[in-house]
Amino acid sequence: MPELPEVESIRLTIAPKLTGRTILSGKVHHPKLVQNISTVEFLREIQGKEIVGLDRRGKYLLLRLAGEMTLSIHLRMTGQLTVAPGGEPPADATYLQLVLDNGTELRFRDQRKFGRVALFPSAAIPANLARLGPEPLDDSFTVAVFEKQLARRKLAVKKALLDQSIIAGVGNIYADEALFVAGIHPARSLDTLTEAELVKLHGAIRQVLAEGIEYRGTTKRDYRDGEGNPGGYQDRLRVYGRKGQPCPICQAPIAKMIFGGRGTHFCPLCQS
Repeated sequence: MPELPEVESIRLTIAPKLTGRTILSGKVHHPKLVQNISTVEFLREIQGKEIVGLDRRGKYLLLRLAGEMTLSIHLRMTGQLTVAPGGEPPADATYLQLVLDNGTELRFRDQRKFGRVALFPSAAIPANLARLGPEPLDDSFTVAVFEKQLARRKLAVKKALLDQSIIAGVGNIYADEALFVAGIHPARSLDTLTEAELVKLHGAIRQVLAEGIEYRGTTKRDYRDGEGNPGGYQDRLRVYGRKGQPCPICQAPIAKMIFGGRGTHFCPLCQS
C-alpha cells in the first residue's frame, strides 16, 4: 500500500498539472469506487468545477474543488493516479477518468479494485479523515506531541506506528525502517521505551519519511508516481524486504517475523 512518501510524491508530480484546471466531464468504470454518493450524482457534482489545489492527509489525496468541495482519493493496495493526454488509450484497470479543460485526463488505475473516492463539502470532514493522527513531517509534530499520542497505550511499538489515529501516513515499510534507525525492536511494548528512545524514534520517523519523499517513494511492485515512474527508495531500504541479507550496521542477517499480521523486518542484534 502506498504510504505517506508515495502519496506525497504523487501529489508533488501531479499538483502542477491539475491546479487551475476545470473538470469538463468524467467516467466511472467501477461503481464501488465512489463511496458516499451514486456515480451519477458524483459526476454531476464535479462537472464544471475548477481544481483549486491538491493536498494530502496521511495516505489520502485531497483534490480541492471550487465551491468548497473536496474529492478524496485513497489508493489502497494497488491504486495509481496519473495525468495523461486525453487521446492516449487508458491502461487496463483504469476505473476513473476526469477530463480536464486542457485536453488531459486525471486517471485512477487500480488492479485490485480496493481504492476509494469520496466527495464532500470541505467544511464537513468525514470520520475517516477526522480520526487521523498528526502529520509526522509537520513542524507541529514535536517530541511532546509524539509522546502524548503514545501515552497510556499498552501495545507494541510497531503496532502503534501503524495505527493511523496515532500517526498519519506511516505504513509497514517506513515503520520497519524507522524502528531500525532508532534501534528499537518492533515487539517492544510502548511502556518500556525510555525518554531517549522516544526522542530517537521521533527523529527516525521523520528521517525515513523525508528520505522516502526525496527518492520519490518505494516501488516493490505496483507503486508509480503521478508521471508513471517507479520510486527509488527501494534501493536504499535498510531492513524492509531484506530478509537474510546483511544488516548495514553489524552484518548479521536481517530477520523477518509475522507480527500483528504483517511481515516485519528487523536486525536481531541492533534492535532491542
